Amino acid sequence: MSAPSMMLFHSPASPFVRKVMVLLHETGQTDRVAVHSINLSPVSPDAELNQGNPAGKIPALRLEDGSVLHDSRVICEYLDLQHVGNPLIPREGSARWRRLTLASLADAIMDAAVNTRYETFLRPEDKRWDRWIDAQLDKVRRGLASLEQEHIAELASTFDIAAIGVACALGYIDFRMPDFAWREQQPKLAAWYAQVSQRPSMQATAPSV
Repeated sequence: MSAPSMMLFHSPASPFVRKVMVLLHETGQTDRVAVHSINLSPVSPDAELNQGNPAGKIPALRLEDGSVLHDSRVICEYLDLQHVGNPLIPREGSARWRRLTLASLADAIMDAAVNTRYETFLRPEDKRWDRWIDAQLDKVRRGLASLEQEHIAELASTFDIAAIGVACALGYIDFRMPDFAWREQQPKLAAWYAQVSQRPSMQATAPSV
């Protein structure tokens, strides 16, 4: 077995990192990527991560030639072109834009949930902005309601980039916001998530810290 040719800057709690990891498992590419775990927050940058990635974003993927890709959407698109199986991102046509738009909704839910986590956990209590937190949580609620009402059939049709993103978003909510109680309002989404959570890719990437 050859040594990994790429390195992924990784934080196990990040839903965006998890999205990349799930894609690697689903496409059989885990052996090609070494995982470099880092502890990162908005106020504690990592010097190695910032090399070739001045925004300091995770996930970041260092390629064999030393160049760095960052943003989970860019990394997933790149990795989806590196395997010989069925693509997880449609290559062309209306299906491509439909699935990427659904994946973008999943990313927006993740963004709002992560922002809520930062505001409620990292920011000193006397400096927290409750109205801003409420606005972020409203984004999550609207996103989940849309998934429940409009997109269940699409999610159930194939476990592709859109379904991966939604699954990782729900996993993060359960992990960091265990009292959010979204299942009562989205029973069809909850049933779908219970099923996809059993996939080996999801089991192998479940956050534990």
